[in-house]
Amino acid sequence: MADIEYLKCYEGQTILVTGGAGAIGSNLSRALAECGAAKVVILDDLSASREWNVPNLPNVLFVKGDMTNDVDLKRVFHEKPSHIFHLAAFFANQNSVDFPERDLLVSQLGTIKLLEYAVTQGNIKRFVYAGSGCAIYGAQAPLPLKEDFVSMHLTTPYQISKMAGELYANFYWHHYGLPIVKTRFFNSYGPGEVPGQYRNVIPNFMYWSMKGQPLPITGEGKMTRDFTFVGDIVDALLRAGYYEKAIGEEMNIAAGREIEIVQLADLINQITGNSAGIVRAERRKWDTKSRLLASIDKARDILGYNPQTRFEDGLSVLHGWFQTYWDEIQRDAEFPPGMSSAVKNYVLSHGNR
Repeated sequence: MADIEYLKCYEGQTILVTGGAGAIGSNLSRALAECGAAKVVILDDLSASREWNVPNLPNVLFVKGDMTNDVDLKRVFHEKPSHIFHLAAFFANQNSVDFPERDLLVSQLGTIKLLEYAVTQGNIKRFVYAGSGCAIYGAQAPLPLKEDFVSMHLTTPYQISKMAGELYANFYWHHYGLPIVKTRFFNSYGPGEVPGQYRNVIPNFMYWSMKGQPLPITGEGKMTRDFTFVGDIVDALLRAGYYEKAIGEEMNIAAGREIEIVQLADLINQITGNSAGIVRAERRKWDTKSRLLASIDKARDILGYNPQTRFEDGLSVLHGWFQTYWDEIQRDAEFPPGMSSAVKNYVLSHGNR
């Protein structure tokens, strides 16, 4: 695929991916390595990911480390990256509600330190920041969500930190000329995300469904989310690291369609052959969005972004990944003792990012 113009820019380059062991990061790292990058350096503390998810390729260097730790940052910047894709964060909403100070330390201080090191090194061709469209728009924004609407009434520390990350990125662009691009993800799904208490709805639904358990939804399940396949997100990130007109801009990266949660549950149960159906669950206090739908016009205009993956096809790909790594997934899925197997009150029933 390296014959595509925007992919050629990574040939022979050293690329830093923070959070590169996660679902989006591991898929991005693999794509960069296959584009011909001389070296893809992954920095990840494995707090929300697993080392077995890191691409096992000769031009991928995995560094287990913390982006708030100067020793770890010096280690990865010693490689002199030309591009930085900053995906690491304290993931995600419910986790940040439970541990707000940790969220502040990792997601805000960590982002500032990464930006500082990028400026100090100099010669960074692009710094791509992974924001969250599900986070910063708040509950009252008109649909479809557009980049020029920002809410000051956010409901979790994760959302606050994601907005702060964009503001800090803006500062380093305006003050130091660091070429930043801000991407806003919507409900990503696909291979690479291990289910757990603080994980997204789709891997958790897939996991429970494959174990023959009912899937928890709130109310009638008519809430909607703009689920975006990880392969489409990776393509957008690769484009964001290339196009000059993207510098300084913020862009929604989504599928541009609404999927009802009950539809999601039915599709997953159908794919896995699960006859247990669904069960009703309580909604969390902070989750105030009944619908999510992003406008992707700006990303289409600036990046040529055009998501290709049908929702059903993406779920089938994810199911295949679950089947391949089922032993590892069962071993590493994190659902603490005492969580209700039916309701699972702490787990998102309609998406996290």
